[in-house]
Amino acid sequence: MTIARSVRVRGLVQGVGFRPFVFRLARANSLAGWVLNEPHGVDIHLEGALPSLQAFLRDLERQAPPAARITAVEVDPTEQAGLRDFTIRESQASGRPTVRISPDLPVCDDCLAEMFDPANPRFGYPYINCTNCGPRYSVIESLPYDRANTTMKRWPMDALCSSQYSDPFDRRFHAQPIACSNCGPQYQMEPATAAQLLRDGRIVAIKGIGGYHLACDATNAAAVQALRERKFRKEKPFAVMVRNIDIARKLTDISPESEVLLTSTARPIVLVPSKVELPGVAPGNSELGLLLPYAPLHHLLFAAGAPEVLVMTSANRSSEPIAYEDDAAREQLSGIADAFLIGQRPIARRVDDSVARAGVLGPMILRRSRGYAPGAVARLPIDRPLLAVGADLKNTITLVVDGQAFVSQHIGDLDHYASLQSFEQTIRDLVSMYEVSWNDLLVVHDLHPQYASTVHARQLPSPEKLGVQHHRAHIASVLAEKEAWDERVIGVSFDGTGYGDDESVWGGEFFAGTMTEGFRRVMHLRTAALPGGDASARHPVQCAAGFLSQIDELPELTEPPFRFSRRYRDALQLIDKKIRTFETTSIGRLFDAAAAVLGFTREISFEGQASIWLEELARTADASDAYPFPIDGGTLDFRPLLSSVAQDRLRGKEPATIARAFQLGVAQGLSAAASMLCEIHGVRTVVLSGGVFQNEMLLRDTKAILEPAGIRIWTNAAVPPNDGGVSLGQAALAAVGVQHA
Repeated sequence: MTIARSVRVRGLVQGVGFRPFVFRLARANSLAGWVLNEPHGVDIHLEGALPSLQAFLRDLERQAPPAARITAVEVDPTEQAGLRDFTIRESQASGRPTVRISPDLPVCDDCLAEMFDPANPRFGYPYINCTNCGPRYSVIESLPYDRANTTMKRWPMDALCSSQYSDPFDRRFHAQPIACSNCGPQYQMEPATAAQLLRDGRIVAIKGIGGYHLACDATNAAAVQALRERKFRKEKPFAVMVRNIDIARKLTDISPESEVLLTSTARPIVLVPSKVELPGVAPGNSELGLLLPYAPLHHLLFAAGAPEVLVMTSANRSSEPIAYEDDAAREQLSGIADAFLIGQRPIARRVDDSVARAGVLGPMILRRSRGYAPGAVARLPIDRPLLAVGADLKNTITLVVDGQAFVSQHIGDLDHYASLQSFEQTIRDLVSMYEVSWNDLLVVHDLHPQYASTVHARQLPSPEKLGVQHHRAHIASVLAEKEAWDERVIGVSFDGTGYGDDESVWGGEFFAGTMTEGFRRVMHLRTAALPGGDASARHPVQCAAGFLSQIDELPELTEPPFRFSRRYRDALQLIDKKIRTFETTSIGRLFDAAAAVLGFTREISFEGQASIWLEELARTADASDAYPFPIDGGTLDFRPLLSSVAQDRLRGKEPATIARAFQLGVAQGLSAAASMLCEIHGVRTVVLSGGVFQNEMLLRDTKAILEPAGIRIWTNAAVPPNDGGVSLGQAALAAVGVQHA
């Protein structure tokens, strides 16, 4: 007996070979019907015997393509159409799209084998791809994901590509970026020429999947130093691309968990403890940021003799967004790159490399971009579309369509004009791609009235705007990932800066509550002075003045071993005269103050440098007793903690030992406060979020204290704990607030 079923599949099911998979599965089960892409996912019509239909539905999820992510399968009876064959139909474009866009995928083993096979038509072709691999988000211009809506539309397929594209049994069936050396885009320099330049110590600008990289031989100290000088990148570590996993094992103490991250389909940069020193690559840092080849061109470069370890850093001047357009790249990188390896295929949008770590609490994303973006990370309880514009540092945006929260690629710091332009473009990009009407859109922003993101949000044509507090958004981002709307938690939000309810600078906050009821501030770091405002974040000595000014009987900090500069005395005068001095509860600034006391007295050259320096120093010391960080009423009192740091420094104790005692003191103070609040509020779950929790030692110490006490720890996994996750938290709080208004 023949019956008919309508099947709707939702999730990441376009651009990942899903329709040809459905075609082959239907044919294997002797089913008639059709499959097509539509704005919400994939629709399937099936006609056949019940056992065959059941077998099809059983294997639909079990055998789906590796890059597919199915979130829902809806099956309903439908009318028979008397079909005798199974076909793939043209995409439908009716209705607003809600389908998930595939992130860019690394080149697959099958394509690599063809690329290195002299008998294959795509031998040596740097743009080789198939339905299982290749560019997606970086080439999509609009939905649905068809070739005419990608940057490949200007290259008509030749007979070979056309036949493979049209053959349902071929690996390239409906592979939208399909191309070959006869009909597709090319690179303007041979990989062998670029490889020789790299061997000769030159700096080469290489056009990749989501933008340009600047590459040089990572073992050539002179080349690395030249890159630092030309790029104006003083000390921030460079990432390195290694030829294969064996080279990664020689360079680092890579764990199995890190290898899983490194070889995953996202192919992020993974931070791993280093075994060797590469002069100038990661100065003062015990970790290397490792990256495996993910584009065909990378493999061709290594095969052509490029050094086995390459610095592979975003092509830009320090702190600017990555260059991705050819003419702009030539202009921006003139004077930095000695040569350009430029490919003809346009990049639709800049997509930087992602950064991750296999942390003590599981995988942690530190920068979410290529390989992850713009994937949906949660389903929020709201039907209307919503746009959350994030924070001003490490900005991302989140667009919510049909309840799905799509988080953008890393955009960067909005105090740079080029990053602000990219931020505005990304908003237009996603809103347009998902065909969202501004009249229907709720726009969510930070409470800080002077944030560039807030100012822009208020200028958008949406009639409804909502402000969300920064640190509550950090906590909400974790709960949104877990879709834990009614979980009662103690939320700990530690970062460098954020606009508080009282208009002061927060950053050491404890909250109690749920997503549905809200989060009440129940404890915080003792308030300190922040002389000069944001300038304190760049000058740890200036920051230290704000904290140390509350401590009695301090040694003279302008004398050895401290040698604080005149900036310290000037900052004390600002505090004394109450000029340009603000209040702060920032744990990030507390770390900066401790770093200054221990010897980091220069201006930082990248965000978080002093805190990273302190953690690196602590890693070189053995286990130590913790310095006191007591609870005093509703605050954590930093005075005994910092006083201990200063006194032991004066006594001549090793700075590394002091740094370790400070780190452990912070963990014990945090844990004591969280445990006390758990008892008071009757909860057993603590949420940790904010940029300070990128500190792996702090997480390890905190876990060692809280978990044996039966307290569960949650932190971010799908979005960064830093401000890159704020937009998701903003969206989640707004969604819950609207839902329960």
